[in-house]
Amino acid sequence: MDHLLAIKVFCRVVEAGTFSRAADLLDMPKSTVTKLVQELEAHLRLKLLHRTTRRVTVTMEGAAYYERTTKLLHELDDIESNISNEQSTPRGRLKVDMASAIANFILLPALPSFMQQYPQIQLELGVSDTNIDLLTDNVDCVIRGGELNDTSLIAKRIAELAFVTCAAPAYLKQHGIAQTPDELSSKHRIIYYRSRKTNRVMPLRFSNRQQSMEIQQQGSPLSVNDSTAQLTATLSGLGVSQLPLFMAQPYLDSGELQLLLPDWQRAAFPLYLIYPPGRHLSGRLSAFINWVMAVFQPYRPY
Repeated sequence: MDHLLAIKVFCRVVEAGTFSRAADLLDMPKSTVTKLVQELEAHLRLKLLHRTTRRVTVTMEGAAYYERTTKLLHELDDIESNISNEQSTPRGRLKVDMASAIANFILLPALPSFMQQYPQIQLELGVSDTNIDLLTDNVDCVIRGGELNDTSLIAKRIAELAFVTCAAPAYLKQHGIAQTPDELSSKHRIIYYRSRKTNRVMPLRFSNRQQSMEIQQQGSPLSVNDSTAQLTATLSGLGVSQLPLFMAQPYLDSGELQLLLPDWQRAAFPLYLIYPPGRHLSGRLSAFINWVMAVFQPYRPY
């Protein structure tokens, strides 16, 4: 038995006064209408209607059941109407989490266009380099980079982030300019990024046409667990870093940072927008995803 359909049919029979009239209004065979009401009564173990050849009357239990269920049906109609409107005019709370560098250098500068286009969406933006649980933390989506560990989630690749190796001119004036990764490892102070989740220090990675290699010094004097802090440390002349190009570019252009080892590249870092699986996206999440894809278009080589 389709329980919801049976309730709708019962309410229409009460309102129409006969099975025949209800069947016409519902555009159903009379036999189907009769069967659904009978199955509902059997399910409830109650007599809902008194039937005569000319008229249907409601029992006391049926009247009480009708009063409650008709209110619920009206509420359901309102809910469906609101959801339908939300698809055409996205509205409501949207909770998003992303790394601080992505927020500060890319998303927040572009956000006025989103807010102007979708003024009825209330965006709650979480900014940190800490991985969170979408379901436990009740987050609609996250923007994260690197290896994906949870295959149960839906992930859209939104960018391929290039990295550069760089340092402040004041640091290079004191320590010289490394010509190879090996020289960088043996003669220079490196500012490493440290994972908040694992506390593991991330090595510097280099590749050219002949080889690939990693650098991870033992006992490095400085590591940080926030990408914006890593940029600040590099600008302060504390050492050499590998930074996302989108963070470093303004300072390379201004001369506050200097590019090192241009013939040695680090593989591009994939960036994903991740959200829980489900058959239907809310209008507000769908709008945000489409906007994010447009914002990150310059960071996709495809």
